[in-house]
Amino acid sequence: MKKYFREIGILMLGMFLVTGAWAKTPQYHYVSITTDKGACLLKLYNETPKHRDNFVKLVKEGYYEDLMFHRVIQNFMVQGGDPNSRYAAQKQSLGDGGPDYKIPAEIQEGLMHKKGTIGAARDDNPAKQSSASQFYLVQGRVFSSASLDSLEEFRLKGKKLTAQQRELYSTIGGAPHLDGNYTVFGELLQGVETIDKIAVVETDERDRPLEDVRMSMKLLTRREALNLEREMEGLSPKTGFLTKFFDLFHSRYY
Repeated sequence: MKKYFREIGILMLGMFLVTGAWAKTPQYHYVSITTDKGACLLKLYNETPKHRDNFVKLVKEGYYEDLMFHRVIQNFMVQGGDPNSRYAAQKQSLGDGGPDYKIPAEIQEGLMHKKGTIGAARDDNPAKQSSASQFYLVQGRVFSSASLDSLEEFRLKGKKLTAQQRELYSTIGGAPHLDGNYTVFGELLQGVETIDKIAVVETDERDRPLEDVRMSMKLLTRREALNLEREMEGLSPKTGFLTKFFDLFHSRYY
């Protein structure tokens, strides 16, 4: 009898150790965004956990399904996330909708408004708290050195950009005047060109597209995220029987 229990214990320990080997958690959360103009893949930053976790929650709930990009400004950004846009009539004013709470600002110097980043929209509250649902994807533009000098003098009222900012905005491009004022909480890994396609649509006097541009979002599962990270490292995805078996012992998400 003792031998029997010992063998059971060894078997359970073995199962625990093997399961633990498959218990890896992805480094980041990823969201696929499908629009009328193309698809994107978004990585959420761990440096902004409040914004990350709130966005993950809303995406899992299907909050963004069929919402519009209701504010589009070429060479600047495309904005969406107003729940009132789901069934909005033509020419209806949008931009005031969202959950009845705000997200505390998580503005960080190293997270800049380069092209392809996602930032949290907000009103003029002094604490710079973010809207719980409205966001923008940065298109911006590439700046010359002279343009950045002019931006410092006039738009930024003498505040100097860092060497990192000047390098970033003169190569990748973006919207440097937003730095320090809005929370950036992720960036597109794929589909940055989708922003360009949305940004050129015809708009009305409120910057709302004349033709609705809608979105759909999906949070990548734990396994999808792990395989994505493997592929980015040049490794093949894990899709075998053992992987699928041990995934049964883990939550679909993380």
